[in-house]
Amino acid sequence: MKKNILLMVALLLSTAAIAKNLKTVVFTTLPQMHCENCEQKIKKNIRFVKGVKEIKTDISQQTVTITYDADKTNPEAIIEGFQRINYDARQLESGETVKQDAEEQCDNM
Repeated sequence: MKKNILLMVALLLSTAAIAKNLKTVVFTTLPQMHCENCEQKIKKNIRFVKGVKEIKTDISQQTVTITYDADKTNPEAIIEGFQRINYDARQLESGETVKQDAEEQCDNM
């Protein structure tokens, strides 16, 4: 009986240690994303920012949604990651939308 209780306590403690402080933030970029090459450039490079767990891009909405471990990084560090690949990024407010600029040209072709 004691072994079972100790085992359950150990299991609970190990689960708590593994739990991550995951947060999600939505960015838009300048220059804007225009094609799959733009998306891939962002995904391939931002994944190296420490703590980034998942990256989703949406060209039609002009958004980059990033899930990250808040114990390892923050939105400011992620923005610096964008700057290293020549993108200016800003965090979108809840409900904010961005329209694609049809006149802007893609540099990643």
